[in-house]
Amino acid sequence: MFDKQTIRDVNIKDEIVLVRVDYNVPLEQTEDGAWQVKSDLRIRASLPTIEYLRERGAKKIILMSHLGRPEGRDESLSLKPMAEALAELMQGVSVDFVDEISGPEVVAAVEELPDGGILLLENLRFEPGEKQNSEDFAREIVESIGATLFVQDGFAATHRAHASTEAVTRLLPAVAGFLVEKEVKLLTQALKAPEKPLVVIIGGAKVEDKEPLIEKFLPIADKILVGGKIAADGYVPKDSKVYVAEDFDEDGEGNKLDIGPIATGKFVEAINDAKTVLWNGVLGKVEDAAFATGSEIVAKTLGEKHDVVAIICGGDTTGFVQELMEDDPDLEFALVSTGGGAALELLTGGAMPGIEKLWKSE
Repeated sequence: MFDKQTIRDVNIKDEIVLVRVDYNVPLEQTEDGAWQVKSDLRIRASLPTIEYLRERGAKKIILMSHLGRPEGRDESLSLKPMAEALAELMQGVSVDFVDEISGPEVVAAVEELPDGGILLLENLRFEPGEKQNSEDFAREIVESIGATLFVQDGFAATHRAHASTEAVTRLLPAVAGFLVEKEVKLLTQALKAPEKPLVVIIGGAKVEDKEPLIEKFLPIADKILVGGKIAADGYVPKDSKVYVAEDFDEDGEGNKLDIGPIATGKFVEAINDAKTVLWNGVLGKVEDAAFATGSEIVAKTLGEKHDVVAIICGGDTTGFVQELMEDDPDLEFALVSTGGGAALELLTGGAMPGIEKLWKSE
């Protein structure tokens, strides 16, 4: 299910390790105008890899990530709040931040970093070379930090051919971190060798985004359940194994904003019969609590059913489930994916340049 080398397969001791993480997380402004992390799901998801590197004696760990879609330098999209959130999670460990990506300031910051310390570089997308997949830009980063090993652990960015995902693999030994390994294994297993019965739940708003996923799983899934706006807009299935929500909760103007009790009951019934469930796309307008009922019931049914391999993917869906998990720590899922677009690309057979160039397992 995963044919690439991981950090288990290479020597780490005394290496300066460059790690591509995905800290593209939501921020919020405090009363004094400062920015802080609103949800640290992706930061916490990077901890197993970072902690393993430290335990195995990595000399220095340098993290790089993007945030948002800046056009040049934008201080509201600085990664400094992520360094502060990481430091909170890793009490007693030196976690530093440098507001550059390469050059003399980065060189100095790496030199000052104690052995076993962690340094987060500034937002990669402040420089055009990142999205241009510039090998020169990647080389500037590698040479500035003196990196000897590259670890890909930013799953959410692996469907992009950028300097920090693809070009860098031409310059250093390149292996996967634990998050990338876990995401690829579980998503691939759902697609190629799921424990049956397999139920796929599809929600969201755009038919053009979801139809390839439905088509991909039609030969594999035992049932496909469709909710969300695509169901409300009258999606017509091409196969009898596809169930489209038949009733909806509406607002005062008659807008169908959540699946109704009949549909919710059928979703729950299918989940209770399943051994593997893949869920992509919320089932209602979940930002309004009045229309989050269907999604909440489905999420809690999945999270409380510990004999099912429950895979949650898609940005809105994972964010919704994450909030429920914070309120109810007993909810458990096999995978709450950190990569919306990347997961969809992987599941529908698209290119994954951030994974394809990693070293193959022997």
